[in-house]
Amino acid sequence: MRIGIVNDLPMAAELLRRIIVAAPEHQVAWIAADGREAVAACARDLPDLVLMDITMPHMDGVEATRRIMAATPCPILLVTASIDANVSGVYEAMGHGALDAVDIPTARGDDPVAPAATLLAKIATIGKLVGDGRTPRPAPAAPETRGPRTLVAIGASAGGPAAVAAVLSRLPAGFPAALVLVQHVDPKFVPGLASWLAQQARLPVRPAASGDRPEAGTLLIAATADHMVLTAAGDLAYTAEPVSYPYRPSVDVFFESAARHWRGPLLGVLLTGMGRDGAQGLLTLRKAGHLTIAQDQASSAVYGMPKAAAALGAAADILPLALIADRLTEAIGRPSDEVVP
Repeated sequence: MRIGIVNDLPMAAELLRRIIVAAPEHQVAWIAADGREAVAACARDLPDLVLMDITMPHMDGVEATRRIMAATPCPILLVTASIDANVSGVYEAMGHGALDAVDIPTARGDDPVAPAATLLAKIATIGKLVGDGRTPRPAPAAPETRGPRTLVAIGASAGGPAAVAAVLSRLPAGFPAALVLVQHVDPKFVPGLASWLAQQARLPVRPAASGDRPEAGTLLIAATADHMVLTAAGDLAYTAEPVSYPYRPSVDVFFESAARHWRGPLLGVLLTGMGRDGAQGLLTLRKAGHLTIAQDQASSAVYGMPKAAAALGAAADILPLALIADRLTEAIGRPSDEVVP
């Protein structure tokens, strides 16, 4: 991959440069000292990936991410000195389309690669995310699910936290359906994401533990790097399979399992994101007779996953973000036999 580096500290930029050039599959496209330089560099020479710092003079990483994703969209990985010290900036940048975040590696001796395993693993995952369109294996068929009558299954990636917040903020108090979210995000961010989303919503939000059941009026979020599935017994569980699938956790894997195991009305929603994850699963839901919704291009921070769904004919409704909650409320308010595409 050709990678752009954005960091105002020369020592940090040099460390990142050394890590990249030490990996034969990667090369440095350019180095920018702040957000303004990064925006100009992307316009001049768009890389395969940008490693973006958060706190910089002149223009920070949040604003630089917003401008890059608006003018010259490309994958952005936030690489900063302390994610914990910049939580709000991380979520804001993800809302503009950044894919993930990682602490900058700490140099050890003369070996630039040893402390960089996490960073290199995230770069490799993003490379697969952008370039891989494989479909996961579906789970086996199962008996009827017990629990709330209606399930809303949501998938999102880049730009997803802000998009999910926008949907949740428009859902009424006492929303009767269970909600489950698969968001591409590092597991260590999930508790913070759940807390942040709960502030935007009028319903409880929490990470999903293995063995949890979907609950009416509650949003459960996939919380590990394994895939979340709905089991034959109606529980949520985590599985490493398919191991080779690049999207972790995968929206497709959850949608496929929900299509097989949920026996009440089921609504699938695919929001902003890079890549193709969720498109095939949304198509499976539509073919099974469930209502499916994809976010439209104009309101998507990254029009990748919804675009793939639209190309497959997987979405019965393609809607701007501001109308998705109203559509869900309308659909769930109908008799169950009328909740159809």
